[in-house]
Amino acid sequence: MRKKYKILLLILAVFLALFVIAGIFVGMYAPKIVEDQIRQNLKVKASVGKISLGLPLTVTLEKLEIGNLASIKRVSFSPNLISLLFGKVVIHGLNIVEPVINLEQSADGKLNLPAPEQKGGKPPQVYLTSLKVRDGRIIFTDRKVSGPGYQIIADKVNISVSKVLLPVTSLAANFNMSARFSKTDLKPFGSAVFSGWVDLPAKNMDAELEVKDMDITNFSPYYGNFISNKKLLSSKLNLVSTFKAKNNDLHISTDFDLSGLVYAQVDELAPPDLMKNTLDLFTDKNGNLRLKFDIDTKLDNPALSGDKLKKTILKAAMANLSSQSPEELVDKVTNIIDKYKDFGEGLKEIFGK
Repeated sequence: MRKKYKILLLILAVFLALFVIAGIFVGMYAPKIVEDQIRQNLKVKASVGKISLGLPLTVTLEKLEIGNLASIKRVSFSPNLISLLFGKVVIHGLNIVEPVINLEQSADGKLNLPAPEQKGGKPPQVYLTSLKVRDGRIIFTDRKVSGPGYQIIADKVNISVSKVLLPVTSLAANFNMSARFSKTDLKPFGSAVFSGWVDLPAKNMDAELEVKDMDITNFSPYYGNFISNKKLLSSKLNLVSTFKAKNNDLHISTDFDLSGLVYAQVDELAPPDLMKNTLDLFTDKNGNLRLKFDIDTKLDNPALSGDKLKKTILKAAMANLSSQSPEELVDKVTNIIDKYKDFGEGLKEIFGK
């Protein structure tokens, strides 16, 4: 029995010695190897503050900088060494702490995402069993809609992705993603949570997207005059969408609630804001716009273009009219006609003088 203990202790001592040597090697040479690989593959400068090994086998990178694209406080993961023998890369427990991603779209619509260099030979298959992102930030600067760059920031980005435990043979993954949105002053104007599960090989999905207190005027360069001819000063969007897919057929059901609409003051001699008045036709007596609409598409190729989404929303808005009483509609239409009538009388008076 003592002999067995001695053998186990000897094996343990050898293992610890090899681990210490490997840790020293990784600490001395791994940062430069990683930096060189990023430069060669992505064609951008990179730096790594420190790389270390932990037990049982965890690799940790600290202060990772990838050009102007990203900076990450810490990345850790546990590689599966056995899978390498079969030409596969299996990574367990990928944890990314406080990443900051700087996305930019140029005036011609190109993103600043580097394309990995294609090399000869078939790249190894990479499998990720779980992922966690904590306290991330994504800064999106769009120079296509504005020369100086229109900026939206998603901070407090937290992501959790893990394999469904039962049944064991399932390839589905649970996920939960959340973010808070702000402008350059970092004053929040809304948040979003997307959670559920998805099985990409089987093309099945069951998930929910919830948007809370989103002031959509911060996205005015993208919706243009679709809502209010850019005269909408503030609004609150609350939205819940469910995503259900079976055999690649994806059905999206959305409950859309736009409230607290505030418009800019306009010159009395200016033409009436037709978009505002048109929108008022579909709002309730409190000025809120509540719509319910469905979209059918494919999970592997969701066709959610801006034009299709606008048509879907307008169709739902038209359906909204049926829920209003004839008296309400008459009052709204009469109000619009009166505004145009007053405007016409004003023009007659000006040109008469």
